[in-house]
Amino acid sequence: MPLFHVFQGVLIGLVVAVPVGPLGLLCINRALMLGALGGLASGLGVASADALAAGISALGISFVADFLAEYQVFLRLFGGSFLCVLGYRIYRTEPAVQVSTISTNGLFSAYATTFFLALSNPVTFLSFIAIYAGWHVETLQGHYLAAALLMAGVFIGSGLWWLVLFAGLTLFRLNISHGFLGWVHRISGVVIVGFGITVLLSLLLVKRVLGITF
Repeated sequence: MPLFHVFQGVLIGLVVAVPVGPLGLLCINRALMLGALGGLASGLGVASADALAAGISALGISFVADFLAEYQVFLRLFGGSFLCVLGYRIYRTEPAVQVSTISTNGLFSAYATTFFLALSNPVTFLSFIAIYAGWHVETLQGHYLAAALLMAGVFIGSGLWWLVLFAGLTLFRLNISHGFLGWVHRISGVVIVGFGITVLLSLLLVKRVLGITF
């Protein structure tokens, strides 16, 4: 039932995309600062990572789980530090009165940063494993076409959410003052830094559990 896997993936993609986490705030901030295209490119980066994580989790590829377990200290250190730097830069940057034009390289950079941030976060994979368990989604180990269709559905569902969100933000931005935009800018920067610090502090727990010295 190919269409079933696509439809199932769309629902899962929406469920994963709707909650606003640090990457969601980053995408929203980029939409307000760089315009809808910059925000959409960032959102599609997250959607692509979600789709890839969904397919890998459904296939049950063990080496990915082993990789995440072996390098989770590095991944948490990288992800937490990067979020702190991004949040600090957002906080210190003054919002522009008019949305600046973003180049093709800028769009690719916006896409790539959110893609790698989402993919390097072990929580991305754990969220799909939890959804599969809660929804009783059957394993697709060895069924590569079904996994590809599920991935496509997840990307469509997540991508649709980002598309609708940024279309609304574009209209919303036209009706807000520069002062209010500045507050949104600073609050989102502080929250993103807070998420980054939380990820870095989680290293202490990983150190205690795994007995790692660093």
